[in-house]
Amino acid sequence: MAKLTGNATQPPKIEYLKVDDLMLDPMNPRLGRLSTEKRLDQDAILDLMKNWTLDELAVSFIESGYWPQEAVIVVSEKHYGKISDVVVEGNRRLAALKLLHLAWRGEPISSKWEEIAKSASPKRRKELEEIAVIRKENRKEVKAYLGFRHVTGIAEWNPGEKAEFIASLIDDGLSYDEVRKQIGSKTPTVRQNYIAYRVLLQMEDIGDEVDLERVEKRFSVLYLSLRTSGVQNYLNIDIKAEPDAAKRPIPQRHLKNLAKFALWLFGKGEQGPIVPESREVDEFGRILESASAVAYLERTERPSFEVARRMAGVAESEIGEHLERAADEIEEALKAVHQHKKSKRVLAAVQRVGLDAMQLLEVFPNIKKELLGGDA
Repeated sequence: MAKLTGNATQPPKIEYLKVDDLMLDPMNPRLGRLSTEKRLDQDAILDLMKNWTLDELAVSFIESGYWPQEAVIVVSEKHYGKISDVVVEGNRRLAALKLLHLAWRGEPISSKWEEIAKSASPKRRKELEEIAVIRKENRKEVKAYLGFRHVTGIAEWNPGEKAEFIASLIDDGLSYDEVRKQIGSKTPTVRQNYIAYRVLLQMEDIGDEVDLERVEKRFSVLYLSLRTSGVQNYLNIDIKAEPDAAKRPIPQRHLKNLAKFALWLFGKGEQGPIVPESREVDEFGRILESASAVAYLERTERPSFEVARRMAGVAESEIGEHLERAADEIEEALKAVHQHKKSKRVLAAVQRVGLDAMQLLEVFPNIKKELLGGDA
């Protein structure tokens, strides 16, 4: 497990700082890439975080206090023109406390927070003026811990947040394998997250042709789509590219394809995605392997997933797979079915198979005629 100190026998030093002196992290991946790039001020960050079920944390602090084992991790950094103590791990805890402090100063953000704040005794209010912190020299010291906790650990970020964090490690100079070791993941997973995130950044370069907010909300769909050969070929992506080559995974000449891909997979404006559900992503990849299906998607203003699916032969392939599996199972059963002629279960199954076979032969009269020797 990733640790905050290199000495397993030496516990991290805990100090106590005033809540008002601690800063919410403007670079927190949970805020979302578009927000972290803007370097929002503290009020804007708190406003974004107010719906993160902070009320439950606040009630817990009022009822049970704030224990040293809940210490937040801080680094000293320059933001907004001055050096401040920034919380890089524990922002939800700090935000909950800041909302309590606002309410105690007569500035509650809602009646609910006013009621929560009133339930605190004067002693508890005094106790919650300061909280336990662990100070680290810089973010680099904390990154291994954050990766383990939030990418593969018990407090997972959402897919887009994970990918942004992985990308930050790689862009800092780490290899896929070094990131794998640091966060406790697998190399292909790290690589695909990095490439998917870099594809997202290329979508940003395209501008208004892509609805970035939708893409970020469904980042897992983008991530999953990249494992299909159809998407890889349509976008000309090398899914095994090393970091230097993967910084711009899609060649310039394929950026028009990227805009179409984003429209089909995520939609834009009033136009929804043509791929109905994330579980259909693999079929979407197979559609992109069909020249005729791709031509249909490209020339049609509002294409249908089902039409493209039929044109790509996806449905035909699935039906063939079902029938082949059924034929294999029947052939296997024929090896010993004669030993169970009196079994009620076997008799019922044979009846089902017989009825199904008769229906199939009605669909294929030539096969029926062939099997029945021309007497169909």
